[in-house]
Amino acid sequence: MSGGADEGPRRVGRPRADRLRPVSGRPPREELLCAAAELFTVQGYAATTTRAVAERAGMRQATMYHYFGGKEDLLAELLESTVAPSLAQGRRLLADTARSAARRLWELCRSDVLLLCGTPYNLGALYLLPEVGGARFAQFRRMRGELKHIYRELLAEICAGTEPAGDGAALALRNDLVFGLIEGVMLIRRADPARPVAAFAQATADAALRIAGVAAAPREKP
Repeated sequence: MSGGADEGPRRVGRPRADRLRPVSGRPPREELLCAAAELFTVQGYAATTTRAVAERAGMRQATMYHYFGGKEDLLAELLESTVAPSLAQGRRLLADTARSAARRLWELCRSDVLLLCGTPYNLGALYLLPEVGGARFAQFRRMRGELKHIYRELLAEICAGTEPAGDGAALALRNDLVFGLIEGVMLIRRADPARPVAAFAQATADAALRIAGVAAAPREKP
């Protein structure tokens, strides 16, 4: 029976409790992002509907729209989440001029690989989507551009006094190679997902320093 006096006023605009939701302990917003990450990387962004994301998250499509306006919003948040922690780390390392640039670049490369390979889905593959060139993803592109610039600044410190330092094109090439190596690890990781992430991240950071012209990362003083 409905309409009784004991019901109180209805709240407008809040999602209803959803019986379809799995018991995962995750908040609805996070549940939707996990579902979108899985579907976008497994069956493809274009082939995934908002209804499919909602159903995979265990909720109704109408409930999903309380948290996200559509597929683009889901994709934008997923993409930004792959850059934001590395960008914050990069800013800290760039400012930490008391330590060698080689050590700081090594740490940035290692932490970046740990982030990109530490998720259950290959989110880096989403960078290649043609949709990422749209206006909705300008913030992601700006963040990624700043992160790449931080890599270049650290490389410039490493190369100071050497030939690449005075050659902008040579420095840009090294930066493209290092940045491409870090972002390309997802393809290598996908081919061998059982490889320990920590060892993989360290080996990738070592390789990045060789591209920069450094034999190995300087040891930290005890």
